[in-house]
Amino acid sequence: MGDFEMRRSLSEMSLKRFPNAAFVSSEILGEKLNFPNGKTARNRFLKAAMTERLSIYSLEYPKKHGIPTENILNVYDKWGHGQYGMTLTANVLVDPTNLEAIGNANIFKEGDSSERRALFTQWAQKMKQDGSLAIGQLSHAGRQTPRYVNPTPWSASDIQLKTSDNQYGKPIALTTEQVKTEVIDRFVFAAKFSFECGFDGVELHGAHGYILSQFTSPTTNKRTDKYGGSLENRNRIILEIYDEIRKEIPSKEFLIGLKTNSVEFQSEGTTLEDAKEMCRAYEERGFDFVELSGGTAEKFLFNHERESTKKREAFFAEFAEQIRPVFKNTVVYLTGGFRTVGAMVDAIERNTTQGIGLGRPVTAEPDLPKKILNGEVRSAVKDEFNQNEMGKTIMASCSQIEQMGRKSLEGAGGNVMDQISDFSDGKLVEQFDGALLEFMKEVKEALIEGRIPKSIIVFN
Repeated sequence: MGDFEMRRSLSEMSLKRFPNAAFVSSEILGEKLNFPNGKTARNRFLKAAMTERLSIYSLEYPKKHGIPTENILNVYDKWGHGQYGMTLTANVLVDPTNLEAIGNANIFKEGDSSERRALFTQWAQKMKQDGSLAIGQLSHAGRQTPRYVNPTPWSASDIQLKTSDNQYGKPIALTTEQVKTEVIDRFVFAAKFSFECGFDGVELHGAHGYILSQFTSPTTNKRTDKYGGSLENRNRIILEIYDEIRKEIPSKEFLIGLKTNSVEFQSEGTTLEDAKEMCRAYEERGFDFVELSGGTAEKFLFNHERESTKKREAFFAEFAEQIRPVFKNTVVYLTGGFRTVGAMVDAIERNTTQGIGLGRPVTAEPDLPKKILNGEVRSAVKDEFNQNEMGKTIMASCSQIEQMGRKSLEGAGGNVMDQISDFSDGKLVEQFDGALLEFMKEVKEALIEGRIPKSIIVFN
């Protein structure tokens, strides 16, 4: 056994999987998905978007701000060998001052350059190495921009996001004209930029409390113009972005998708009935795919509140099942909670979804789809975190992504698992808990002193 094979074997032996994962044929997961525009995904797996925070942050130098780094390219070099049908980037922000976090990648007209285009082109190429479709997730944080990035971000209305740490400033409500110039035009520019850099499509981030969902949700949209009031008006911005992208991009094969909430889990928020009506509009307009998710920063429900969802694994399965009949042509992906092959196959056979989105499981194991499709494993790795501590598991995944970015696949000897922490080890989880406490202390000190805090825990 060679050195690489031995290291891989030892790594695989240490990973604990879900003990009750029954043997279920994965053949259905390998089936192709055909989009309305004729494009095809070679299987049902979607590498879902997760925050990476590995780009350059430099507002004083627009040409450098938000450009991808070698670390990001290394991360997607690993996922680019995972046998996904579709691979999403994470949170490519369309406004340089309305960020989800320090280190987000950016596409914006003021920062356009040959260097940025070359790096995004490389990014797309890394994603497509073994046949996956490369999709750029375009986002705008709006009121969810941290105060230390921008104390007065844009939003649909001036409703401030309240958190225990007072992390977010009071937003400025966009005028009707600014909705066009500061949101729609920026999404359209980023989509055309992505097309010109070789991406197969884009996904508009309309979920999780970011600016598009700030418009669609009655919790955050108190407008009285054409973008407020009725559900049709609140949904208008997304449809206008879609229409403008189609005008700008000549290729009919360029995919346009949307990540949208199936439900928001809060008073006055988007309801299931709202979601069904909005999705009916997306189907009629011609969106190629929709990724169903749920929750907001105030109620970010990536855990199981009911026993029925535990049995089916997917957090939003019951909501997605009711929305699914709305779609006739638009391909539906469901993300959040899938861990075993049995649950993935069950969701497809029930027609709850057509595609399976994987997020946190594939920061622990970048080539999980490949292993599932080859019949090597029946489930993802079972980590030792409390799964209801969403913030902690997100930070752990961020740390694993940073670890993935330290070396290219070639530099790692062909091992996609190189340096990734194995959190199925309880002792390692305890060490991470300690690192998280120290990280939070450092963040608090930085904010008190007026410094920009770190956004990732560099672990092990």
